[in-house]
Amino acid sequence: MSYDLILRGTAVLPDGPVENAWIGITADKIAAIGTGDAPSAAAVHDCGEDLIFPGIIDGQTHACSYGGLPGIRSTTRSAIAGGVTTIVDMPYDNPAPLNDIARLTDKVTAIQQHAHAHVALYGTILPGQSPEEVAPLIDGGVVAFKISTFESSPTRFPRIASDQIFGIFNALAETPLPLGVHNEDQEIVRAYIAAAKAAGHNGIEAHSASRPPAAELAATAQFLELGASAGAHAHIVHLTTARGFQLVDNYLADGFRATGELCVHYLWFDPDRDGQELGARMKVNPPIRPGQIDALWEEILSGRVAFVSSDHSSWPIDNKFTDSIFDAGAGVPGLETLLPAFYTAADERGLDAASLTAEQLCERPAKFFGLWPQKGAIRIGADADLAVVSLTPQTWNAQTAHDELRWSPFDGRRFNITVSRTYLSGQLAFDGKAVLNQPGDGRYVRRGPSHWFE
Repeated sequence: MSYDLILRGTAVLPDGPVENAWIGITADKIAAIGTGDAPSAAAVHDCGEDLIFPGIIDGQTHACSYGGLPGIRSTTRSAIAGGVTTIVDMPYDNPAPLNDIARLTDKVTAIQQHAHAHVALYGTILPGQSPEEVAPLIDGGVVAFKISTFESSPTRFPRIASDQIFGIFNALAETPLPLGVHNEDQEIVRAYIAAAKAAGHNGIEAHSASRPPAAELAATAQFLELGASAGAHAHIVHLTTARGFQLVDNYLADGFRATGELCVHYLWFDPDRDGQELGARMKVNPPIRPGQIDALWEEILSGRVAFVSSDHSSWPIDNKFTDSIFDAGAGVPGLETLLPAFYTAADERGLDAASLTAEQLCERPAKFFGLWPQKGAIRIGADADLAVVSLTPQTWNAQTAHDELRWSPFDGRRFNITVSRTYLSGQLAFDGKAVLNQPGDGRYVRRGPSHWFE
């Protein structure tokens, strides 16, 4: 049998890396996998010693939080350059969040016009909306829902009260869709920020203390209990301490649907070590905690971390130039650094970086968001979304990024790998230097039947 394309290299399969492997692609699907001599094909690319991963799935991005729906273009262009073939985008778009069918339709249209990568979508519910309004969004293909216990904006990113959270959980209880939460207690955070300001503390070293772990854990525990009471899937979209993942695991052990997610910057940075250099460039919410990196790796290795994401934010650097850390915007770019940063951090610890990367950045998010088995693994019948990685070290230069932001807390950091190629739906989309595909080549990805707890 002849194929449209054969890729040769070390394929990172579900059971681990296989050297001298070949992958046969026909149209936009993986049609065959083998080792040794490959069959004929219209085109063959020998990746040499490069690793061939499934396309990375970034389970938490904010493409439209600054530039509105057209921000999908820049964000997904950066994704493709980072080996990320599918992003799961949060609903807090500018100027209005994705909370009804009209806004879902608008965002899907924007994906069709602008996306270089595939895009799956979170939905949300605003204060005063009926929980029953989740049903049309589910029918429209959203993969999950997200709300917040802390108000960053009264219109775009509002706080949802506990009674409404419970109602949303009840509306989702008979579905496989998770309800995610930005998990910070508003009263604690606002009181501690006020105290820090009054004391004249305004640097990055005050950020974590002003949003203490107690605020994060209190919001997490209440959310988990509401989800358990409703029998729904409660998901914490960013946990910063081992204690948070252990709270989630307690609910899971009791038979409830509960998961917790980790973002890659929590595995790289420490305010005690990096704060003086980076300042607001490392400000995210919940904050990066001092002394947590080793403990968080233990959570990954224990299996208590559902998956790792970037929490990519499209804020420009000007948003960070403030006199006080409390006025600086929260969030960092991360689509082009997710894959090399996670792989490098695992590799530097002497772990099986290739297998861990495929598990945490591909298979687990695919299963979580209902994209499995079409995405998340190199397997026959899966979509031909692939990331080819060279074992060539690089020093990350944010000025060369493809997202128009041109800044990153990872700027100047050394990575052990370099993304050398990205294939989207069987077509070369990135050649290691330039993004080759066009806006609109990415597709809107609806949730399929698979789910985390099946």
